[in-house]
Amino acid sequence: MKKTVLITGAHGFLGRHAARYFADAGYTVTGIGHGSWDSKEFARFGLTFWHAADITLDALVTYAGEPDMIVHCAGSGSVAFSMTHPYQDYGRTVSSMAAVLEYVRLHSPKTSVIYPSSAAVYGVVEKLPIMEASPLHPVSPYGVHKQIAEMLCQSYASSFHVSVAIIRFFSIYGPGLQKQLLWDACSKAERGDTAFSGTGLELRDWLHVIDAASLLGAVASHASPECPVFNGGSGEGVTVKEVLDEIVQAYGLNSGPKFSGKSRPGDPIGYQADMDNTIRLGWKPTIDWRSGVSDYVKWFKGACL
Repeated sequence: MKKTVLITGAHGFLGRHAARYFADAGYTVTGIGHGSWDSKEFARFGLTFWHAADITLDALVTYAGEPDMIVHCAGSGSVAFSMTHPYQDYGRTVSSMAAVLEYVRLHSPKTSVIYPSSAAVYGVVEKLPIMEASPLHPVSPYGVHKQIAEMLCQSYASSFHVSVAIIRFFSIYGPGLQKQLLWDACSKAERGDTAFSGTGLELRDWLHVIDAASLLGAVASHASPECPVFNGGSGEGVTVKEVLDEIVQAYGLNSGPKFSGKSRPGDPIGYQADMDNTIRLGWKPTIDWRSGVSDYVKWFKGACL
């Protein structure tokens, strides 16, 4: 019998790539979350069933069944949104996580839970690269809510023996992502605008969404009541300026990016993952950030035609 996986937030950027990955791996994939798409489109990403609904306990009772695994991709995906809508951000991240864990506890105790968290839980760090054991000091509501969701995972794992694994993803990107740095930079480049906030020296660890989806698969077999935590990055720190230089060059603009020198609220200066613990799983990223950014620019130009 084929294994089954429920992916919350399957209509979203990471969720749809996760759906495609698990379908290719032989799973029957069900999706639930926000978004309207027809059966032909969701089947293209490997889903057999799609249910448009909030991630609540009642919705899970209605639609989830007893899957072998739940990959909880639903939740807030924006630091900026959390700064302007903290209450809604809390609901999207914390309340939905609680619903998933409570559903497993009450109705499907053999189901394992994979939670794609965020490196935002680390906040401002004193040492790079960042290890999973590094202190957690989130500096935005987004990061705080991800930390609370992780704490719920740890609580349900230890108190109710729910099998969970957490991945703290760093900067996920790829064609189709319509927000964050690459989207903003390409949108500006289309207008010939090279002005950006920050210093350009902010360090980020970029992971292509295809590699992120494969990491979800690599971690899946390690979910347990011990609730292991893994970093999800490439292990390479890249400055914002380096990324923007690639985009400006791809657009053939005459001048490089210009920076305001003032960072946005909630934006930490430096992120780079220590990937030793994750690499021991036998997984490694396959897409270099330069080729990934180049592919993103090609996609963006096509999307704007």
